Amino acid sequence: MKVRVRIVRAIDDIEATEKYIFGHHKVLESYGITKVTSADRSWALNPHVYLILFESMEDLRILGGGRIQLRTENFPLPFELAIREIDPQINDYLSEFKDLEVAEYCGLWNSREVAGYGIGSIYLVRVGIAILPQLNLKKLFGLSSPVTLSISKSVGYQVISILGDNGSFYYPKEGLIATALEINDINELSHAQDTERSYIFDLRKKINFNTIESGPKGEMELQFELQIPKPDK
Repeated sequence: MKVRVRIVRAIDDIEATEKYIFGHHKVLESYGITKVTSADRSWALNPHVYLILFESMEDLRILGGGRIQLRTENFPLPFELAIREIDPQINDYLSEFKDLEVAEYCGLWNSREVAGYGIGSIYLVRVGIAILPQLNLKKLFGLSSPVTLSISKSVGYQVISILGDNGSFYYPKEGLIATALEINDINELSHAQDTERSYIFDLRKKINFNTIESGPKGEMELQFELQIPKPDK
């Protein structure tokens, strides 16, 4: 199996964006989640949203993805909207930042198909963190489920303990917990585990390369294309 990992600006590739949205919604529905701010598709009109896509090179199916969404006055971050009614402190917390200074990595999903080849959510997380220096951000935010919290911490995220209940909220519905996270040192990743930091720095250095990964279903060839494209308009 051959998979291309590439970055697109959402408004520049409408077909890929629609495939990503469809796949994300199907994954959410499989967990019984029908209302979630990260599933709101208004972000598709934001010129400062970049999609990370795991794409089959045989039939161009989107097998997984995530998005880096930069914050502007007209486009608040999904986690900002999600917890504003729960904890209004989020407004003050973000008030110091100007447009395009912070972003959120959100909307991550991957199919069981790629997970069977050893390409789980950690790959999406690594790639998202790896491309951040290209965007000149001061901080990255995220919301994590209990299942992915340890993965998030391993790449350098820290809990925003002053928000919610020591950083946690009931979201996207009662009974499900999400934790608000941030990375303050995007270039250094001083809080990341050594192995994860090394892997991410290697991605940053190589940008475009091929590699082979293996899992229970066999081997998968990965073609990384991690240069963020310049806007078409």
